[in-house]
Amino acid sequence: MDTGNIDWKKLIASIVICQLVGILGSIFTAPAIPTWYASLEKPFFVPPSWTFSVVWTILYLLMGIALYLIWKKGWEKRDVRTAIGIFGIQLFLNFLWSLLFFGFQSPLLGLIEIIFLWIAIVATIWLFYKISRAAGLLLIPYLIWVSFAALLNYNIFILNPQMTDH
Repeated sequence: MDTGNIDWKKLIASIVICQLVGILGSIFTAPAIPTWYASLEKPFFVPPSWTFSVVWTILYLLMGIALYLIWKKGWEKRDVRTAIGIFGIQLFLNFLWSLLFFGFQSPLLGLIEIIFLWIAIVATIWLFYKISRAAGLLLIPYLIWVSFAALLNYNIFILNPQMTDH
């Protein structure tokens, strides 16, 4: 990437927007980790808790860079506005999962919601890729991680039948 052509305000804004979603989600996540989440039965493949904040910070950074690559193509273009709109929806769904799973302490609601999040991410990747191959590819790790999170969410739901009443 030619650093002379970088619109630093858009790049920083794009990254900050995505990181803020992570920070907002952590308002619900952080207090639940040592209490509610720690009390759940989890599958053998659950990574250590500290890995989630590291991975999500990197993923939000990649999402921000992808958003920037699309935004710099020109807001006046309809396909750019549509792609950013879908990106915004998936970003909201990303936040919503934290609220439902950790805030409401509901693996069931989290599981239902993560399906919609996954679909929105696929749609975002497809739209981004059509505008900027790099932007679409930057979101692939996010899709992989959310796929893993969905599997984890499903297993937590199955292993904790008492949570279905919740």
